Amino acid sequence: MSSIEILSWPFQQNAINQIDSKQDFLNYPVIYILNGKREAYIGETVNFKTRIKTHIKDRKNVDEVNLIKHEEFNRSATFHLETKLINYFLGDEKYTLQNKSKTASNFTHNYYNKPHYDQYIFQELWRKLHERQLVNNNLHTIENKDIFKLSPYKELTLEQIDLKDKVLEFCSAQLHTKSAEYGNLLVVEGEAGVGKSVVLSSIFNTVQERTTEKSSEFYGTENYLVVNHEEMFKTYKGIAKRVKHLKAKNFAKPTPLINKLQKEDKKADIIFVDEAHLLLTKQDTYNNFHGENQLEELLKLAKVVVIIYDQDQVLKLKSLWGAAMLEKLKKRSNCHEEYLLTNQFRMQANDRVIDWINNFKRKRLTPVPKDEGYELKLFETLEEMHKEIIEKNEKFGLSRIVSTFDYLHKKDGKTYYVKESNGEYKMPWNTTSTKFTWAEKAETINEAGSIYTVQGFDLNYVGVVLGPSVQYDELRDEIIIDTSKYKDKGAYTGADGIEDLNKAKEQIVLNSMNVLMKRGIKGLYIYAYDRALREKLLEYQELIE
Repeated sequence: MSSIEILSWPFQQNAINQIDSKQDFLNYPVIYILNGKREAYIGETVNFKTRIKTHIKDRKNVDEVNLIKHEEFNRSATFHLETKLINYFLGDEKYTLQNKSKTASNFTHNYYNKPHYDQYIFQELWRKLHERQLVNNNLHTIENKDIFKLSPYKELTLEQIDLKDKVLEFCSAQLHTKSAEYGNLLVVEGEAGVGKSVVLSSIFNTVQERTTEKSSEFYGTENYLVVNHEEMFKTYKGIAKRVKHLKAKNFAKPTPLINKLQKEDKKADIIFVDEAHLLLTKQDTYNNFHGENQLEELLKLAKVVVIIYDQDQVLKLKSLWGAAMLEKLKKRSNCHEEYLLTNQFRMQANDRVIDWINNFKRKRLTPVPKDEGYELKLFETLEEMHKEIIEKNEKFGLSRIVSTFDYLHKKDGKTYYVKESNGEYKMPWNTTSTKFTWAEKAETINEAGSIYTVQGFDLNYVGVVLGPSVQYDELRDEIIIDTSKYKDKGAYTGADGIEDLNKAKEQIVLNSMNVLMKRGIKGLYIYAYDRALREKLLEYQELIE
């Protein structure tokens, strides 16, 4: 069987002119990489010599051409592998990429023998790039990075492409409508794991690319991507460092951006909001927000606002969203549209597993389903669960223990613990003083992560500690939530004006539990602190065993 070949030349006109015109790769599908010390560009072509001569005229900061050839290449394969290389180069973080997004063709169609190219050919290609020191990391390491998972170059599904097209059309149309007190609003809804942030990353990158194109409706616009989540903010800033058309200044947290625009007395053109369910819905003077609702303030400060929203991921009373409140803001906006994403991408689980978690979120405990492709497992002790998570981490990477916020946890430099019910086994709470996302630090395999470290992110296997607030009532045969045992005191601030306060607090706990239980791509492990709940779960597990 033939193998991948990589040929290299200086990025100079005379070097390309000297390539023998009889070479078979000059009229054949190939992939190429242009690279310098810090920047790189990846492309594919069937007319290599002409394409490189064009690049010599318009590409800067590159000094080498690397041609990748294989006798089994076809145009579908080179297009697919080019897209895949761009994503992995972003995750490798050796180069800043000069590539632009392929708005009309992010979706890679099926073609003959695609798995062969996707797996075997690509693995061989990456191995040879590694040998030539064109890349730093192995595939496994890159695949577990959040910067890779949120790549704006990701291949999109047909549903995601449809959403991207609709958002771009909405923004383009509404940018030039008559100015009003409130901007135009597009709401994208979908539960955890349906790929909302991936699409948003792709959309924002495309818009920012077009701000430099004089022929584009987005030319010269001032746009921002906002997220009220420290860990995701780190990831977006990391992406901005590796993508030529993204700037760190265009990523912001909501309060600083609101205060900045108000102080400057100016409007942005488009504001995109990821995890909009984390926006504040009450005044928070401690954090320097003096309005009543952050979405309302953003609508006043932009011509267009696009939000990614899931009401089941609200984690604080001061961010408590109700359908009525969102409807009111939709009506206040100059023009509004909605879009629902439905396909689950994160969890490689069947519908019965997803339904089981959703029932749990609704306080209904049902028999544990079996899924050959997804591991749902219950544990007698935290120690046993931790040992198995360590094994999964050694095999697959990115496997961690997380817990409901039922244990004391302060940012005072002291160590606080998540504990078993008998107190014999304990794990320290997560450390947060790092510029990297929590789960990507190797040492966090021995910590328990809170909801604030993993919301919006993937893990391969997640071990969830259901703490003392999550209990089981045997007589009523249902899950009950003791809100007094939930230790995230910040979650309960902002209670003024809430009619059924206990129900609202209960929903906060259920939401956090739901988010934690939907982190795992390959599997979900559970240890319940409450004895009755633990025994009932283990009883159900015995039935399927």
